[in-house]
Parts: sequence; C-alpha cells; structure tokens
Amino acid sequence: MRSFEEIYDIAAKRKGGAEALEALIDKPKSAKALAAIPEDRWLAEISKYIFRTGLAWQVIENKWDGFEAAFDGFDIGRCAMMDDEKFDSLITDTRIVRSGPKIASVRDNAAFFLELRAEGGVGQVLGGWPSSDFVGLLDMLKKRGSRLGGQTGAYGMRMLGRDSFIMSQDVVARLVAEGVIDKAPTSKAAMRAVQDAFNSWSEQSSRSLTEISRVLAMSV
Repeated sequence: MRSFEEIYDIAAKRKGGAEALEALIDKPKSAKALAAIPEDRWLAEISKYIFRTGLAWQVIENKWDGFEAAFDGFDIGRCAMMDDEKFDSLITDTRIVRSGPKIASVRDNAAFFLELRAEGGVGQVLGGWPSSDFVGLLDMLKKRGSRLGGQTGAYGMRMLGRDSFIMSQDVVARLVAEGVIDKAPTSKAAMRAVQDAFNSWSEQSSRSLTEISRVLAMSV
C-alpha cells in the first residue's frame, strides 16, 4: 500500500498540480457545526438522497419545494406519526415522487431520529461518531434506519458535510490498486480493511476521511 503522500502526488499530477488538486478537495464540517444542524434538515437531506436513488437527480431538485410542503418541513415528530390517511394522501400527491417504499422511509427514519434525539441528539450522534469507525456508523444506519444501507448512508452523510468516505468506482479502483481490497467491498471484513487503510492514511497526513476519499478518487 502506497503512502498517502505518494497517492496525493499521483492525483496532483493528474489534476495539474497541488494547487489545482487542493481546489477540488472538499473538507467536512466540524462536529460542532454538525450538531447545530436542525434535526429536520438531517431528515430532509437523507430523504432527498433516498428519493434521488434510481432517478435523475434534477427530477427531485425540481420537485423539492413540493416535498418540503408535503412532508411538513420534515418535522421529525409529525413525520414519525404519519398515519394511514396521511400516507395514502402522499401516494397520490403529485408534488412528490409517489413511491410507497420511499415515502415509508421518511416515516421510519423520522422514528429512528426520535430515538437519536433521546440518545443525545441527531446531529450529536451522527456528527460526533468517531471518523476512525465510520464503518460502524454505516452499519448502525443500515440496521436502525430505513433504506440507508449500501452507499445511501454514506452519500447522505457526505451531503450533510459529515466526515466520510464514498466507495465510488474510482475510490474502489485505487483501493484495489493498493491491495486493500480485490473488488468493491460488500463484507464487514472488506469494509474494515477499507477503514483501516483510511485510518492509516489519516494518521500519515492528518487529513479527514472526506479529503482522503477525494484524493483517492482523483488519483485514478
């Protein structure tokens, strides 16, 4: 496995130098900033990514004002208490994408967030989870949330500014090239190997998972 500095140099050469590369590297929000994000925005952004899955993203963006109105501003209390009458009305609501399973995920994730509120707060739990165990956070989201397995949980966290890595095609290609994994990771053992590699590169560079993930993606 190459050092982070070596991989960074590869990416910099591909992007026209270190200055050009740095301009393309996103940085995550601090735990304090994440904790300050209102819980309805956590639900809204995660729901937005769930509804985007399998569709052109612009379709959801164009309808988003309608989603906000239909789901009561993604208030987690109101969404968690969605009854059959409300659910049935949403199934026929032309302001949104009328997918029953995805509509149900808003209700179920709102209930999940109510649990997190009792555990210290949505932003505090999700934003304060140690980056050195990001795979543990993804596993928790998959088990306790709705439709938050696979890449959905990771992309949802990235969209909110939480420190994260994304198993994009390019990131996977770099991890394979470095001998960390031999294919896109699906098992817990493979994901732990990915986490260990990111932790090692983070120790070497003092960079976040988000920054390392972006560098890996641009090194291919």
